[in-house]
Amino acid sequence: MLVKIKKALISVSDKRGLIELARELTRFHVEIISTGGTYRALREADIEVRQVSEVTGFPEMMEGRVKTLHPKIHAGILADRRNPRHTEDLKREGIAPIDLVVVNLYPFAQTVAREGVTLEEAIENIDIGGPTMIRAAAKNFLCVAVLVDPDRYPPFIQEMKANEGAISEETRRQLAQEAFAYTARYDQKIYTYLSADEDGFSDQIFLSYDKLLDLRYGENPHQKASCYRDPDAAEETLVRAEKLHGKPLSFNNILDLDAAWKLAQEFSLPTVVIVKHNNPCGVAEAATVADA
Repeated sequence: MLVKIKKALISVSDKRGLIELARELTRFHVEIISTGGTYRALREADIEVRQVSEVTGFPEMMEGRVKTLHPKIHAGILADRRNPRHTEDLKREGIAPIDLVVVNLYPFAQTVAREGVTLEEAIENIDIGGPTMIRAAAKNFLCVAVLVDPDRYPPFIQEMKANEGAISEETRRQLAQEAFAYTARYDQKIYTYLSADEDGFSDQIFLSYDKLLDLRYGENPHQKASCYRDPDAAEETLVRAEKLHGKPLSFNNILDLDAAWKLAQEFSLPTVVIVKHNNPCGVAEAATVADA
């Protein structure tokens, strides 16, 4: 089922692609409502936008801690448009449905990664309204689309152009999956920060990895396998490497690569390592890789 985008709520911390997205939405005559810094950025770009406080009839308060936590926002997001009771409730209360939620969250992880950050600074970067809107839109993906990643804006607009301003259920479902993964990772970072003891260790560990590629097979040819990477992995790690030649990798290839990479790191000069079944068969260092 296609859902035509008529009304969008946009509230973002990461403003990459914001103006371009909003301009494309206005070409489809989408009504945009927004908050705080996002509202100001849109107004400065001469994009027509309404403040959330105009919709709710309630001002932002507590230095922005309470902005979107209001029935006129969440009923508009959560209403199942296929359910007559829901649509009757919206009509009775004068609430317009919201078809698109574009939200990304306060930069908590980046904040706590700074040297000398205080607990108060960390707490102020724990987003409340944002995750609530994201989860509401993701839950109601049969009726609503949710965007949490600026890299998703261009294909989203392309689909709207292909469907006369509408988005498919398949896309909305995929976006909902991404949204729940996004909020789960966000909460994981908060828990890890607040629960770490003096040694930096939490009572529980939550790991979140992104799928990198499907492998040719697992440890044995009859086994399936995939490779995942930590999204925060440094550039100089194996999972950031580019395969230049050869057939698809297997699980054993990954183990061999890891062993070779770790051994090469033991040397200061350019080094070549040959590995078979996780065991080094040859190692050489020289002034150049070619000589090695």
